[in-house]
Amino acid sequence: MELKLNKPICFFDLETTGTDVAKDRIVEIAIFKVFPNGNKESKTWLVNPTIPIPPQCTAIHGISNEKVANEPSFKELASQIYTMIKDSDLAGYNSDRFDIPLLAEEMLRAGVDFDMKNRVSVDVQTIFHKKEERTLSAALKFYCGQNLENAHSAEADTMATYEIMLAQLERYPDLENDIKSLAEYTTRKKIADFAGMIAFDKDGEEIFTFGKHKGAKVDKILETEPGYFSWIQNADFPLYTKKVLTAIKLRKLNTK
Repeated sequence: MELKLNKPICFFDLETTGTDVAKDRIVEIAIFKVFPNGNKESKTWLVNPTIPIPPQCTAIHGISNEKVANEPSFKELASQIYTMIKDSDLAGYNSDRFDIPLLAEEMLRAGVDFDMKNRVSVDVQTIFHKKEERTLSAALKFYCGQNLENAHSAEADTMATYEIMLAQLERYPDLENDIKSLAEYTTRKKIADFAGMIAFDKDGEEIFTFGKHKGAKVDKILETEPGYFSWIQNADFPLYTKKVLTAIKLRKLNTK
């Protein structure tokens, strides 16, 4: 089976220094790009995170501080990576909740104005969890009859994710071989930022999902409590969340 594509799609996976989207860094990224005409290309980069890699993370993915000491930083690689993905939809395993938010943070730190406008994302884990409730290794075994060799290698996990998605389309006739349809199927909730701190209510208006203003409309809080905006901008929130909040504030000002 081949994916039915209207534009390229990039399957990707990250290995990192941890799971904190705002603070942790990428140590390896693998991208497998599939084009509408069936052509494919792949690239894997080791990345110097510029911060120490905790031993417990090295134990999982096998990437040590010594291994990446002479590798380029993400800032040095950002333009190459962005060039590969800028025209593409994105897909991954648990990518909506982790890989895409962390990639966005790294891009913004590197000065690349990354966002998801004009693209969609498919989280293969969500399809799997809605259908079978398993891990990546079990998914590959279940759908493809294969053992996941070299698990927690970004390249191995990326290729496994691609193979699983093709097998899912074969297995479930109700899944449409269409990236926008799959993106809608794998969307857990409508959020404005990757971290899920700003979501949309039933009327399509942005609301806070955390703190003392949880459930309150963002534009209303920005109007009645302007200091809250400054607090978020100066606190340890994800850069993309700050970017979205700034856009809402500017939109509010421009409509006055």
